Amino acid sequence: MKKNKDYTFKYNQNLGRNGWLRLTPAYSVKLVEEILGDDNLFSEKKISSGTVFDPFCGTATTGIVAAERGLDSMLYEINPFLYWFSTAKGQNYNSADIDNQLKHLNKTLYSAHYSQYCKSWTPPMKNIERWWNSVTVEQLGKLHEFLIEEIGRPTIQPNVSNLAWIAFARLVIESSAADFGHISVSFKDTCNSYEEAELLSLFVKSLEYISESAKRPLKGNVKIISGDSRDVCLDDKVNYVITSPPYPNRISYIRELRPYMYWLGFLNSGEEAGELDWAAIGGTWGSATSKLSSWECDTNWFMPTCLTEAVNKIKESDSKNGKTLAKYVLKFFYDIYLHFKNLTKNLKDGCELYYILGNSSFYGNMVHTDLIVCEIMESIGYENPVAKIIRKRNSKKELFEFQIEATWHIKK
Repeated sequence: MKKNKDYTFKYNQNLGRNGWLRLTPAYSVKLVEEILGDDNLFSEKKISSGTVFDPFCGTATTGIVAAERGLDSMLYEINPFLYWFSTAKGQNYNSADIDNQLKHLNKTLYSAHYSQYCKSWTPPMKNIERWWNSVTVEQLGKLHEFLIEEIGRPTIQPNVSNLAWIAFARLVIESSAADFGHISVSFKDTCNSYEEAELLSLFVKSLEYISESAKRPLKGNVKIISGDSRDVCLDDKVNYVITSPPYPNRISYIRELRPYMYWLGFLNSGEEAGELDWAAIGGTWGSATSKLSSWECDTNWFMPTCLTEAVNKIKESDSKNGKTLAKYVLKFFYDIYLHFKNLTKNLKDGCELYYILGNSSFYGNMVHTDLIVCEIMESIGYENPVAKIIRKRNSKKELFEFQIEATWHIKK
């Protein structure tokens, strides 16, 4: 089994809207395309009608791919930044409005107004010097305040100004010392220094790329809902569920997203970060870890035997963090159970479900996500849940990514 990088975020980087912003844990456009079926008239499998639902929206990959094929989609997202970004990503824009904004910003960015009168602002990020040196931070802060003055802050309402803020978010990462050689962000030894002219050039380049791809209209509608996937409540039932939830591997979306969230005003403190991560499935950032110690699981739920075995082995491992991580794994799958249980009321008869998930290992103890999820689904009433390996995840032989499929039929 190969690593198959085409099934990761790397495949998305130059694909129009799906290349607007990097999120390392994001899954691949190619995966969604393969699930929807080959987009030609002679394909034996081609989903050409019905509503697609993604309860773990992320960067809206599922919704955008579906909309490009003319399918309507509904997406759920609990993270406020991802909710904003996915909403902006899933909108259709007026080409004239895009051109007018680009023309206006190109003109004013190089004016005396920008160079002489724009103040600078620094976000309240802990250890910000690991990300940018003082020269780059000053220039980013200057551009940040300029954008607020010229176009206003990011807005959840349809507005072409959001494209400029997405370009700014790209710039924040491009000018940082972040190293994405691993799925979790690490840092280079030194931070590059970006002066005003170089930083503005990078910003304009990103804005031009985003603006050009935003002109291509989406055929289907993308509706983003701010909500908790453990308690999904939709206005209409759906025909397909295509999604990739967080994995039980302690990769925190808040940790990966914090540069975007602080600079664009979606985070203001470490305390807020901890609260947001605790609200999400699989979150262990900041105070979310300490809250695990007092969390108790409802005993009245189906707990697969292989999950019980994994939790006990992790708890008994020779590590001071064994008990905490055992609770983390237990809570992760309890939340997944709640998701699958409450999801059923939103599914049409015959709804097909496709989940991309990975297994994990703690102190050498395997957590067989594929087996656990299939057993949970079967206990709730989903039919024929099966898991197939789609790629090897890293150098450890036992870590894989799975596509888990099942069907829901309404009981008569």
